[in-house]
Amino acid sequence: MRVGFAGLGAMGGGMCRRLADRGYEVAVLDLDAEAVRRAAAHPGVTAAPDVPGLAAPVVVTMLPDGAAVRQVADALLPALEPGTVIVDTGSSAPSDTLELGRRAAGFGVAVVDSPVSGSPAAARAGELTLMAAGDADALAGAEGVLSALGRIHRVGPAGAGHALKALNNLLSAVNLAAVAEVMLAGRAFGLEPAVMLEVVNASTGRNHASETKLPDHVLSGTFDSGFALRLMLKDIRIAAALQEEAGGPAPFGTACRELWERAGTELGADADNVEVVRWLENAAGRELRA
Repeated sequence: MRVGFAGLGAMGGGMCRRLADRGYEVAVLDLDAEAVRRAAAHPGVTAAPDVPGLAAPVVVTMLPDGAAVRQVADALLPALEPGTVIVDTGSSAPSDTLELGRRAAGFGVAVVDSPVSGSPAAARAGELTLMAAGDADALAGAEGVLSALGRIHRVGPAGAGHALKALNNLLSAVNLAAVAEVMLAGRAFGLEPAVMLEVVNASTGRNHASETKLPDHVLSGTFDSGFALRLMLKDIRIAAALQEEAGGPAPFGTACRELWERAGTELGADADNVEVVRWLENAAGRELRA
Protein backbone atom coordinates (compact mmCIF):
# COMPACT_ATOMS: atom_id res chain seq x y z
CA MET A 1 0.00 0.00 0.00
CA ARG A 2 1.21 3.48 -0.87
CA VAL A 3 1.24 6.20 1.80
CA GLY A 4 1.95 9.90 1.32
CA PHE A 5 3.89 11.60 4.11
CA ALA A 6 4.40 15.36 4.52
CA GLY A 7 6.73 16.69 7.22
CA LEU A 8 10.11 15.11 7.96
CA GLY A 9 11.19 16.80 11.17
CA ALA A 10 12.33 15.12 14.37
CA MET A 11 9.18 12.96 14.52
CA GLY A 12 8.15 12.67 10.87
CA GLY A 13 11.54 11.45 9.72
CA GLY A 14 11.34 8.45 12.02
CA MET A 15 7.66 7.82 11.35
CA CYS A 16 8.05 7.57 7.58
CA ARG A 17 10.94 5.12 7.98
CA ARG A 18 8.86 3.04 10.37
CA LEU A 19 6.05 2.81 7.81
CA ALA A 20 8.51 1.70 5.14
CA ASP A 21 9.89 -0.96 7.47
CA ARG A 22 6.35 -2.28 7.90
CA GLY A 23 5.98 -2.76 4.16
CA TYR A 24 4.40 0.49 3.00
CA GLU A 25 5.61 2.37 -0.09
CA VAL A 26 6.07 5.85 1.34
CA ALA A 27 6.25 9.01 -0.78
CA VAL A 28 7.62 11.92 1.25
CA LEU A 29 7.87 15.69 0.99
CA ASP A 30 9.32 18.45 3.13
CA LEU A 31 10.51 22.02 2.65
CA ASP A 32 13.94 20.85 3.81
CA ALA A 33 15.52 19.19 0.79
CA GLU A 34 18.20 17.57 2.94
CA ALA A 35 15.54 15.96 5.15
CA VAL A 36 13.91 14.54 2.02
CA ARG A 37 17.25 13.23 0.78
CA ARG A 38 17.96 11.48 4.08
CA ALA A 39 14.51 9.92 4.23
CA ALA A 40 14.59 8.77 0.61
CA ALA A 41 17.86 6.94 1.27
CA HIS A 42 15.85 4.50 3.40
CA PRO A 43 14.48 1.41 1.60
CA GLY A 44 10.81 1.84 0.75
CA VAL A 45 10.86 5.66 0.92
CA THR A 46 10.83 7.84 -2.20
CA ALA A 47 10.75 11.61 -2.69
CA ALA A 48 7.51 13.02 -4.07
CA PRO A 49 8.10 15.59 -6.84
CA ASP A 50 5.51 18.00 -5.42
CA VAL A 51 2.49 18.10 -3.11
CA PRO A 52 0.10 16.37 -5.58
CA GLY A 53 2.75 13.65 -5.81
CA LEU A 54 1.85 12.63 -2.26
CA ALA A 55 -1.53 11.31 -3.44
CA ALA A 56 -2.25 7.89 -1.92
CA PRO A 57 -5.12 6.07 -0.16
CA VAL A 58 -3.76 7.45 3.13
CA VAL A 59 -1.78 10.68 3.42
CA VAL A 60 -0.10 11.47 6.74
CA THR A 61 0.96 14.96 7.78
CA MET A 62 3.40 15.73 10.59
CA LEU A 63 3.55 19.51 10.35
CA PRO A 64 3.96 22.36 12.85
CA ASP A 65 0.35 23.60 12.96
CA GLY A 66 -3.04 23.67 11.30
CA ALA A 67 -2.04 26.46 8.92
CA ALA A 68 0.77 24.33 7.50
CA VAL A 69 -1.59 21.35 7.14
CA ARG A 70 -4.14 23.53 5.34
CA GLN A 71 -1.47 24.80 2.94
CA VAL A 72 -0.55 21.25 1.97
CA ALA A 73 -4.18 20.17 1.79
CA ASP A 74 -5.14 23.03 -0.54
CA ALA A 75 -2.62 21.78 -3.09
CA LEU A 76 -3.27 18.11 -2.44
CA LEU A 77 -7.05 17.73 -2.31
CA PRO A 78 -7.68 18.11 -6.07
CA ALA A 79 -5.23 15.25 -6.68
CA LEU A 80 -6.86 12.81 -4.26
CA GLU A 81 -9.32 10.06 -5.07
CA PRO A 82 -12.64 10.02 -3.20
CA GLY A 83 -12.30 7.78 -0.17
CA THR A 84 -8.78 8.97 0.63
CA VAL A 85 -8.01 9.62 4.29
CA ILE A 86 -5.79 12.50 5.42
CA VAL A 87 -4.31 11.87 8.88
CA ASP A 88 -2.96 14.89 10.75
CA THR A 89 -0.55 13.52 13.33
CA GLY A 90 0.82 16.91 14.39
CA SER A 91 -0.54 19.38 16.94
CA SER A 92 -3.20 21.52 15.31
CA ALA A 93 -6.00 23.54 16.87
CA PRO A 94 -9.26 21.55 16.90
CA SER A 95 -11.00 24.38 15.05
CA ASP A 96 -8.47 24.06 12.20
CA THR A 97 -9.12 20.32 12.06
CA LEU A 98 -12.88 20.78 11.80
CA GLU A 99 -12.52 23.40 9.06
CA LEU A 100 -10.17 21.13 7.09
CA GLY A 101 -12.65 18.28 7.45
CA ARG A 102 -15.43 20.39 5.97
CA ARG A 103 -13.26 21.42 3.03
CA ALA A 104 -12.01 17.88 2.40
CA ALA A 105 -15.54 16.48 2.44
CA GLY A 106 -16.24 18.48 -0.72
CA PHE A 107 -13.67 16.27 -2.47
CA GLY A 108 -14.98 13.04 -0.94
CA VAL A 109 -11.91 12.92 1.34
CA ALA A 110 -12.01 12.22 5.09
CA VAL A 111 -9.81 13.82 7.74
CA VAL A 112 -8.62 12.05 10.88
CA ASP A 113 -6.77 13.85 13.63
CA SER A 114 -4.36 11.48 15.32
CA PRO A 115 -1.69 13.50 17.12
CA VAL A 116 1.10 11.50 18.69
CA SER A 117 2.96 11.53 21.98
CA GLY A 118 6.44 10.15 22.34
CA SER A 119 10.06 10.76 21.46
CA PRO A 120 11.85 10.64 18.08
CA ALA A 121 13.21 7.25 19.16
CA ALA A 122 9.66 6.03 19.83
CA ALA A 123 8.63 7.29 16.39
CA ARG A 124 11.35 5.21 14.76
CA ALA A 125 10.47 2.13 16.84
CA GLY A 126 6.70 2.35 16.32
CA GLU A 127 6.07 2.96 20.01
CA LEU A 128 4.10 6.21 19.86
CA THR A 129 0.82 6.93 21.62
CA LEU A 130 -1.78 7.95 19.01
CA MET A 131 -4.87 9.96 19.98
CA ALA A 132 -7.12 9.09 17.03
CA ALA A 133 -10.37 10.94 16.40
CA GLY A 134 -12.90 11.20 13.60
CA ASP A 135 -15.45 9.23 11.64
CA ALA A 136 -15.42 5.49 12.36
CA ASP A 137 -15.08 4.52 8.68
CA ALA A 138 -12.20 6.94 8.17
CA LEU A 139 -10.45 5.63 11.27
CA ALA A 140 -10.89 2.08 10.00
CA GLY A 141 -9.34 3.09 6.68
CA ALA A 142 -6.29 4.54 8.42
CA GLU A 143 -5.98 1.90 11.14
CA GLY A 144 -3.26 -0.14 9.46
CA VAL A 145 -1.02 2.90 9.01
CA LEU A 146 -1.67 4.16 12.52
CA SER A 147 -1.10 0.79 14.17
CA ALA A 148 2.31 0.60 12.48
CA LEU A 149 3.29 3.77 14.34
CA GLY A 150 2.23 2.78 17.84
CA ARG A 151 -0.73 2.21 20.12
CA ILE A 152 -4.02 3.69 18.96
CA HIS A 153 -6.44 5.29 21.42
CA ARG A 154 -9.77 6.22 19.83
CA VAL A 155 -10.70 9.35 21.73
CA GLY A 156 -13.83 10.73 20.06
CA PRO A 157 -15.18 12.78 17.14
CA ALA A 158 -13.13 14.96 14.82
CA GLY A 159 -11.03 17.48 16.72
CA ALA A 160 -11.00 15.48 19.94
CA GLY A 161 -7.53 14.11 19.27
CA HIS A 162 -6.02 17.55 18.81
CA ALA A 163 -7.84 18.82 21.89
CA LEU A 164 -6.44 15.98 24.00
CA LYS A 165 -2.94 16.44 22.59
CA ALA A 166 -2.91 20.12 23.56
CA LEU A 167 -4.27 19.40 27.03
CA ASN A 168 -1.72 16.62 27.52
CA ASN A 169 1.11 18.95 26.54
CA LEU A 170 -0.18 21.62 28.89
CA LEU A 171 0.01 19.08 31.71
CA SER A 172 3.47 18.04 30.57
CA ALA A 173 4.62 21.67 30.60
CA VAL A 174 3.18 22.21 34.08
CA ASN A 175 5.01 19.11 35.32
CA LEU A 176 8.34 20.16 33.82
CA ALA A 177 8.20 23.65 35.30
CA ALA A 178 7.01 22.35 38.67
CA VAL A 179 9.73 19.70 38.95
CA ALA A 180 12.42 22.24 38.06
CA GLU A 181 11.02 24.74 40.55
CA VAL A 182 10.99 22.36 43.51
CA MET A 183 14.41 20.96 42.61
CA LEU A 184 15.89 24.46 42.51
CA ALA A 185 14.46 25.04 45.97
CA GLY A 186 15.99 21.77 47.15
CA ARG A 187 19.31 22.76 45.62
CA ALA A 188 19.30 25.87 47.81
CA PHE A 189 19.07 23.56 50.85
CA GLY A 190 22.09 21.56 49.69
CA LEU A 191 20.19 18.63 48.20
CA GLU A 192 21.82 16.90 45.24
CA PRO A 193 19.65 16.79 42.07
CA ALA A 194 20.27 13.07 41.49
CA VAL A 195 19.24 12.28 45.07
CA MET A 196 16.11 14.40 44.78
CA LEU A 197 15.07 12.66 41.57
CA GLU A 198 15.73 9.23 43.05
CA VAL A 199 13.39 9.96 45.93
CA VAL A 200 10.75 11.81 43.90
CA ASN A 201 10.63 8.98 41.38
CA ALA A 202 10.08 6.48 44.18
CA SER A 203 7.36 8.69 45.65
CA THR A 204 4.07 10.34 44.71
CA GLY A 205 5.62 13.35 42.97
CA ARG A 206 6.99 11.35 40.05
CA ASN A 207 5.97 12.19 36.49
CA HIS A 208 7.47 12.08 33.00
CA ALA A 209 9.52 15.21 33.61
CA SER A 210 11.12 13.78 36.75
CA GLU A 211 11.61 10.32 35.24
CA THR A 212 12.87 11.28 31.78
CA LYS A 213 13.26 14.94 30.91
CA LEU A 214 15.28 16.04 33.93
CA PRO A 215 17.71 13.10 34.10
CA ASP A 216 18.12 12.60 30.34
CA HIS A 217 18.06 16.13 28.97
CA VAL A 218 18.75 18.58 31.81
CA LEU A 219 21.13 17.02 34.32
CA SER A 220 23.11 15.72 31.35
CA GLY A 221 23.49 19.32 30.19
CA THR A 222 22.35 18.46 26.65
CA PHE A 223 18.89 20.13 26.65
CA ASP A 224 18.06 18.03 23.59
CA SER A 225 14.62 16.47 23.97
CA GLY A 226 13.94 17.04 20.27
CA PHE A 227 10.75 19.08 20.81
CA ALA A 228 11.00 22.82 20.28
CA LEU A 229 9.89 25.27 22.93
CA ARG A 230 7.90 27.22 20.32
CA LEU A 231 5.88 24.08 19.53
CA MET A 232 5.21 23.39 23.20
CA LEU A 233 4.12 26.99 23.64
CA LYS A 234 1.77 26.66 20.65
CA ASP A 235 0.14 23.63 22.29
CA ILE A 236 -0.06 25.42 25.64
CA ARG A 237 -1.89 28.31 23.98
CA ILE A 238 -4.32 25.92 22.25
CA ALA A 239 -5.01 24.20 25.59
CA ALA A 240 -5.42 27.54 27.39
CA ALA A 241 -7.97 28.60 24.78
CA LEU A 242 -9.85 25.33 25.30
CA GLN A 243 -9.85 25.92 29.07
CA GLU A 244 -11.19 29.44 28.54
CA GLU A 245 -13.88 28.13 26.21
CA ALA A 246 -14.86 25.52 28.79
CA GLY A 247 -15.38 28.32 31.31
CA GLY A 248 -13.86 26.60 34.33
CA PRO A 249 -11.14 27.89 36.66
CA ALA A 250 -7.70 27.31 35.17
CA PRO A 251 -5.07 28.95 37.40
CA PHE A 252 -2.40 26.36 36.60
CA GLY A 253 -2.96 26.65 32.87
CA THR A 254 -2.86 30.44 33.00
CA ALA A 255 0.29 30.53 35.11
CA CYS A 256 1.97 27.94 32.89
CA ARG A 257 1.17 29.85 29.70
CA GLU A 258 2.50 33.09 31.14
CA LEU A 259 5.71 31.43 32.37
CA TRP A 260 6.41 29.69 29.05
CA GLU A 261 5.65 32.85 27.08
CA ARG A 262 8.25 34.77 29.09
CA ALA A 263 10.74 31.94 28.66
CA GLY A 264 10.06 31.73 24.94
CA THR A 265 10.64 35.44 24.48
CA GLU A 266 14.00 35.31 26.24
CA LEU A 267 15.27 31.94 24.96
CA GLY A 268 14.35 32.42 21.30
CA ALA A 269 12.65 30.44 18.57
CA ASP A 270 15.23 27.67 18.29
CA ALA A 271 15.24 26.65 21.95
CA ASP A 272 14.37 23.10 22.99
CA ASN A 273 11.36 22.90 25.29
CA VAL A 274 13.45 21.61 28.22
CA GLU A 275 15.46 24.83 28.08
CA VAL A 276 12.66 26.34 30.14
CA VAL A 277 14.62 24.76 33.02
CA ARG A 278 17.72 26.71 32.01
CA TRP A 279 15.57 29.86 32.07
CA LEU A 280 14.33 29.00 35.58
CA GLU A 281 17.91 28.33 36.68
CA ASN A 282 18.95 31.78 35.50
CA ALA A 283 16.05 33.36 37.39
CA ALA A 284 16.98 31.43 40.55
CA GLY A 285 20.68 32.15 40.26
CA ARG A 286 21.64 28.48 40.66
CA GLU A 287 21.97 25.40 38.45
CA LEU A 288 20.72 21.86 38.87
CA ARG A 289 23.78 20.40 37.20
CA ALA A 290 26.74 19.70 39.45
